[in-house]
Amino acid sequence: MFHWVVLPCVCLAAAAVAAEGEAKAPVPIIFDTDIGNDIDDALSLAMIHALASRGECRLLAVTVTKDNEFAAPMVDVVNTFYGRGEIPIGMVRKGVTPDEGKYNRKIATAKDEKGEPLYPHDLLSGKEAPEATALLRKALAGQADGSVVIVQVGFSTNLARLLDSKPDDASPLDGKALVKAKVRLLSAMAGNFDARPHKEYNVVTDLRPAKKVFGEWPTPIVASGFEIGRVIKYPAKSIEQDYGYVPHHPVAEAYKLYMKMPYDRETWDLTSVLYAVRPDGGYFGLSPSGRIVVRDDGITEFRAEEGGPHRHLTVTPEQIARVREEFVKLCSQRPRQP
Repeated sequence: MFHWVVLPCVCLAAAAVAAEGEAKAPVPIIFDTDIGNDIDDALSLAMIHALASRGECRLLAVTVTKDNEFAAPMVDVVNTFYGRGEIPIGMVRKGVTPDEGKYNRKIATAKDEKGEPLYPHDLLSGKEAPEATALLRKALAGQADGSVVIVQVGFSTNLARLLDSKPDDASPLDGKALVKAKVRLLSAMAGNFDARPHKEYNVVTDLRPAKKVFGEWPTPIVASGFEIGRVIKYPAKSIEQDYGYVPHHPVAEAYKLYMKMPYDRETWDLTSVLYAVRPDGGYFGLSPSGRIVVRDDGITEFRAEEGGPHRHLTVTPEQIARVREEFVKLCSQRPRQP
C-alpha cells in the first residue's frame, strides 16, 4: 500500500522567507585596476558583474592605475556589456604604465561590418574620465561607515594618493580619516608570501606607493600573493566554449588578444575579488595576523604579530580545484537581462 506524505509547505515557505530576510546585504565594492597589463583584470571585472547580478556585491566605482587613454574605455565596454554602463570610472594621472597593452584599444575601438561600435559604450578616452583620487573620495563619502571593501589588483598609486588627499567638497575628512571611517577591508593582489623571495609586479612597478599603502593604511588588509594566483589557472577551454552565448564577448575576445590561444592564464586578480565578496566561503585559508612590510628592494615580508592588521591568503590543493571551478562559472555567467 502506498502512503501519501503531506509536506509542511507552509513551514517550508516560512523558513524560505526567513532565510531570504537573513541574506547578507550586497558588499559595496570599489575596484582599482591596471586593466590592460594582464588579462586577469578583465576576467575579474566580469566576475564582479556576475556577483553583482547575484545580489552579492554592488560596484560603486572603478578606478584605473594604468595611465593609457584606452584603459578606462575598456572598463566602460565591460561595464556596459554587463548592463551597468552608468558606473563611474576614474583615471590615474601620471601613472607608471602608459603603454596600451595588448587588448584595450582593440576592444574599445572595435567596429562591426557596418562600421558601428562592436561594443557600445560612452567613455571614448581616459582623458574624459575624472581623476581617480577625487572619484575615490566621492564614492567613499556616500557610503555607510565601515561598509566598503576596496579591491586593489593593480598598483598602489591611486590608494596612496587617496591617503594623502585633503578635505574637499565630497568630505571634510582628509584621506586617511576618510578611509578609516568608510573602508572595512582592503583586498589586495600584491606581494609574494611563500618561501622564495619574489619581487611581485604590482608592488615593484610603483614601489613608493606600495610602501605607503602597506605602511599607513588604517584598516585591515588581506593580500593575495603571487603564489596564490600562480597555482590557479583559468582554462582556455572555458574561453573557447563558455562565452558563445553572444557572437562577440569583450572579455573572451580580450583573452584571445592577450596571448596566442590556447593558454591557461594565472588568476592572480580574481582571487582578491572572490575573497572580498565571499570571505567566509572556504575558498582560501588565512595566515595568522601580522604586518606586511614592503622592503626598499621591492620584496614583501610577512611578519606575524598578534592583533596585526594584515593577513594573506593560503590555498590547499582541494581549494585550488574548487576556486577554479567557481571562477569559470562566474566569469562566463551571462549578463543580466535589461
